[in-house]
Amino acid sequence: MAPLPPASMPLTQRVMHLAQTLQFAWFVGHLTLLFCTLRYGLSYITLNYYSRWAKFSYRTAFMAAAVTYGIVVYKAYRARVRGGARQGSPLALAGDENVQYLVMALVWLFSRQVPLALLPFTVYSIFHVATYTRTNLLPTLQPSPPSAATGASPGGRPAAKSSPLQDTIGKFVKEYYDASMTLVANLEILLWFRILLSAITFTKGSWILIVVYTVFFRARYSQSTFVQGAIHQATAKVDATVANQNIPPVVRQIWQTVKGVVRQAADATDINRYIGGSQPGMNKAQ
Repeated sequence: MAPLPPASMPLTQRVMHLAQTLQFAWFVGHLTLLFCTLRYGLSYITLNYYSRWAKFSYRTAFMAAAVTYGIVVYKAYRARVRGGARQGSPLALAGDENVQYLVMALVWLFSRQVPLALLPFTVYSIFHVATYTRTNLLPTLQPSPPSAATGASPGGRPAAKSSPLQDTIGKFVKEYYDASMTLVANLEILLWFRILLSAITFTKGSWILIVVYTVFFRARYSQSTFVQGAIHQATAKVDATVANQNIPPVVRQIWQTVKGVVRQAADATDINRYIGGSQPGMNKAQ
């Protein structure tokens, strides 16, 4: 993370200093995604989701998503090169969550419109924009005076006292992060069923899309405790439903067979079996 410009610099120079960083481009990408999703949402609500503005907003949102995740992947690669670390295999690279979301952003960018696909990216962007605003944007626009109570920062500079707005944003992120990640997990599950429905109805390109998204979702299940929790919760609900005495036995047998097949497929496609376990250097989705 690039250091903040000194508070002694004029406002214009501080802003220019901030705007010249890759992290600022990452922030603008997430902000663009939010604006485009909002614009597309208005078109969707008014049933104009195939209008010129709706198409532009949808494609631009995923273009912005691809840029943001591309920046994170590039920065991670550059850090490994500078540190002299050995580059991982292609399979290990595929285990990076940011690479996975970069690939999916590109897939959605060039696929037919699936409005639900925007929502997981949007939730992530809300928290990224909020965090960057709290830690970088606000301190640059209005630096706080050093706080005598907090002493000096690890770099030797006096620690600045956070503003009430920064505290509010920090509280929001801390309070709603887990619930929002659970929401993302459930949205990604719903999205899989949405694509499956398209595949069943033989929508053009849907069979290729379901294969690609299933690979992505399998990787998410392997790496995200939130996805695992959502799957286990959904499975428990179905178990409770089919256990009802009013449910025919054949339905319970079908459900047990489906669970067995899915479990075997999940075990056979566990990426950690092929890349030597969980990779400590992998980044969380950003």
